[in-house]
Amino acid sequence: MFFKEKLREILTVNEPPRKVAAAFALGIFIGMSPLLGIHTLLGIFLAWQLRLNKLVTLVGVYVTNPWTIVPIYTFGTWVGAKMLGVEQVIPTMDWHHMSLKILLVEFEHLLMPFIVGSTVNGAIAALIAYVVIYQSVKRNRG
Repeated sequence: MFFKEKLREILTVNEPPRKVAAAFALGIFIGMSPLLGIHTLLGIFLAWQLRLNKLVTLVGVYVTNPWTIVPIYTFGTWVGAKMLGVEQVIPTMDWHHMSLKILLVEFEHLLMPFIVGSTVNGAIAALIAYVVIYQSVKRNRG
């Protein structure tokens, strides 16, 4: 509900359509990036540096939230694994002797696929978001 309401709001932001679309696309890219934990600060900082609307950027950033983060990052890791030729994504594990240290060691081979796949997915999603928002803002004002 929050996202739909904010999406409606960004269609009425009093800025050129290209700037609204660029702000949202930047937010989408940051939100899907592997820079987990600094999305909000990075979104505000880059919007400020690029003179884009901070609210519109943050709406895009928050596409990654507690409800969407697992599917977005799982898909990103899968894409990265395919791109980098990683064949065994899920290792065989002894769940009876599991610890955080063992878990991190077992999944270490997925760090680069996570980074590559999330970045690629974020860039593609940002390009699509730019086109969709640009067209939507133009049509809404039209």
